[in-house]
Amino acid sequence: MSSYETLKELAESRWSELTKGSAPWIKIGMSMCCGQASGAYETLGEIKEVLNSLSIEANVSEVGCLGICYASPVVDILLPNKHRAVYGNVTPDLVHDLVDRCLVKGKIPKKNLLGVENLGTNNLQGLPDFNELPQIKLQNRIALRNAGHIDPKDIYQYIARGGYLGLNRALTDLKPEDVIEEIKSSGLRGRGGAAFPTGVKWSFMTRGEKPKYILCNCEEGDPGAFNDKSILESDPYTTIEGMAIAAYATGSTNGIIFIRHGHDGPIDATEDAIKQAYEVGLLGKNILGSDFSFDLEVSLTGESYVAGEETALMEAVEGKRSMPRARPPFPAAYGVWGRPSTINNVKSLSYAPSILEHGSDWFSSIGVNKSTGTAIICLSGNIKYPGLYEVPMGLTIGDVIDNIGGGVPNGRKLKMLQTGGPLGGVLSSDSLEIRLDFDEMREAGAILGSGGIIVADDRTCAVDLTRVLVAFCQFESCGKCFPCRLGTTNLLEIVERMSSNKARLGDVELMKQIGQTMQAGSLCGHGQLGFNPIESAMKHFKEDWSACVDEGKCLTGSCNKPHFTPINTRPFAEAPIKNTVPIQIANQVGEKNE
Repeated sequence: MSSYETLKELAESRWSELTKGSAPWIKIGMSMCCGQASGAYETLGEIKEVLNSLSIEANVSEVGCLGICYASPVVDILLPNKHRAVYGNVTPDLVHDLVDRCLVKGKIPKKNLLGVENLGTNNLQGLPDFNELPQIKLQNRIALRNAGHIDPKDIYQYIARGGYLGLNRALTDLKPEDVIEEIKSSGLRGRGGAAFPTGVKWSFMTRGEKPKYILCNCEEGDPGAFNDKSILESDPYTTIEGMAIAAYATGSTNGIIFIRHGHDGPIDATEDAIKQAYEVGLLGKNILGSDFSFDLEVSLTGESYVAGEETALMEAVEGKRSMPRARPPFPAAYGVWGRPSTINNVKSLSYAPSILEHGSDWFSSIGVNKSTGTAIICLSGNIKYPGLYEVPMGLTIGDVIDNIGGGVPNGRKLKMLQTGGPLGGVLSSDSLEIRLDFDEMREAGAILGSGGIIVADDRTCAVDLTRVLVAFCQFESCGKCFPCRLGTTNLLEIVERMSSNKARLGDVELMKQIGQTMQAGSLCGHGQLGFNPIESAMKHFKEDWSACVDEGKCLTGSCNKPHFTPINTRPFAEAPIKNTVPIQIANQVGEKNE
């Protein structure tokens, strides 16, 4: 099909059959972040069996995540022109009664009901409004706008909800340079961690040379982060459309989506979505009847955390070990297979269709300062309502923790937050007024990074948590850079000593010197940011470090080591801070990373 209007008409007809037809539409969340882990497959099987035994005709769809992971398995029942009822924690033993009362008797059982949405003239007084739940109301879903609402295996459902309007506008109304200016004006910054302006990055691509590549990074190896995989698993089409828009803007001919090997949900959904896009003419030659052509494929990376660094990912797709390249040359001039390449995170590309559809002013009106749009937060740990929440930039961390996450459960107190992955910062409960703002969080000693926020209560020791983070960083170092390879190993040895109450005089000073050397001498962010968790934890939790290092005891007992008196006297309290790295070198490295 070469006409967007033809595609849209067919899509709306199919969507109408689902939402306004005679058969109920049952959707169940099957995402990796919650559905599969909580037994959604068993619930789905039971739903199909019960429908068959009761001779009920219904449309059943496996969808992505609505964000309310704490309520999984989530079953969403839509009765066309009547109401929509969303149920949480639906285990197989609850299915028969739920289906019987909802679809046979026409009732809305209150057991496990999260909320309802009125689609007709029904009187739903006394029942909770699903859209007024704090976990739903406080969200502003853009990249996740279709997650949990469409079947990720049906491209027509995506088109019916406005999909490909952005690409169609780009191809019919805008020149490539106009698209880049639109993205620049929106203020969109990369959501992979570096927060570099996306439009500026697109403008770096060399002109005229073919083939050129748009690369999408879904390596996502951060503990506590699952938003990239959720986007591809719930709505792969928004990323595919975003890549096509980026390809048109940069004159690229080919695209590759990198996904970590073994993540079958997003892999299968993306490969199937690409196949469908080719079938309807949204990938391949002369897309939507234009002279623009673009080919797209999936490449699987090995289980390497460093493969998330853009040049290491390019090495991986070429069949090499995932290790960063020295720069220059930069990827825009010499990328995958030596061809000009631009690489973006899944989230960064997933915003592009909505920006092109609604305009840059719409996107830039959301957020705060130079952090426009939304942030996708993966909330986990000691929190009442863990989940995947897309919220406006500028919301405070406290709003996310208390108003959306429900705070720390079981009467415990919030002690610390670990943000931005293992290379991010460890913040205290005094940090709740910090806003979700790339620059404000960086100034506070943390990063938003991939969006993960792990909450820890007062039973956690900062030294013990830091030990776990450093162990992860040491294990995942690719080993190419001497400062990172040896530095992470030495840092782990020192933190292990501290958590075992065997600290030596000068250990703290030594750690700081190692961290500064890693920052100045490492090729990629893994080494450059490797000291971050230690530095921020020591800044915000001096009591924990003093107890473990100086007094030979753990205040919470979570280090799980016997108490004894250390040989050296107060090495933490008396350690001076020395900057052994020339300031001009550190500044140059910082400028290059920006």
